[in-house]
Amino acid sequence: MNDQEPRVRGRLLVVDDEPAIVDTVARFLRFVGYEVRTAATGREALALAREFLPDLVLLDIMLPDSDGFEVLSRLRADGLPVAVVFLTARDTRKDLVRGLTAGGDDYITKPFGLDEVAARVGAVLRRTRAHRPDDPSVQVADLSLNTLTHEVRRAGAVIDLSPTEFRLLRYLMLHQGKVITRARLLEHVWSYDFNGDDTVVATYISYLRRKVDSHGERLIHTHRGVGYSLRAAEC
Repeated sequence: MNDQEPRVRGRLLVVDDEPAIVDTVARFLRFVGYEVRTAATGREALALAREFLPDLVLLDIMLPDSDGFEVLSRLRADGLPVAVVFLTARDTRKDLVRGLTAGGDDYITKPFGLDEVAARVGAVLRRTRAHRPDDPSVQVADLSLNTLTHEVRRAGAVIDLSPTEFRLLRYLMLHQGKVITRARLLEHVWSYDFNGDDTVVATYISYLRRKVDSHGERLIHTHRGVGYSLRAAEC
């Protein structure tokens, strides 16, 4: 007897501001074996993508607070290894070409059949997974971060991070050696239209330092008046 849990085929994020479409598509994709989250705005989609780390995003182009092309651009800027399939009523050749040249992996126009959506999703995942590294971890010196398990280790010791601390550390590690401004960190770690005080960045950097740099050489560096970087000591 096999008492193992059914294998999830992948994590999907469905983004559309029409509740009926979101509900129908999400229900069907869950039925065929995917773990699915949903969003109705660009802001919500980006926040969920950073937390949920989906394998693929089904993305409407016309959203109430932005368009799908902008969301795709920000996903790519965040370094998220996610496939994107546009799901939209905009069916002109110009829109199709723009969506694919912007970095989209496929383009489905409304109205559509649910079987078609599932087949396209499966095909894109097979193609993108074939070119994706098997190791989901990011490594800088003796610091490692796993995007699938959300496990962080420094010199072999497990470091417990909050979701925001994890996203901040991940972004710094993905851009290791580069100086990242406070404004850019607010945009990509918190929310692209976050209007809060940028001292929140300094606060979370101090949290990370206490947890990460207490285990070894200093990796997180401040560049006064500019921002922060994560890098190992130069030889």
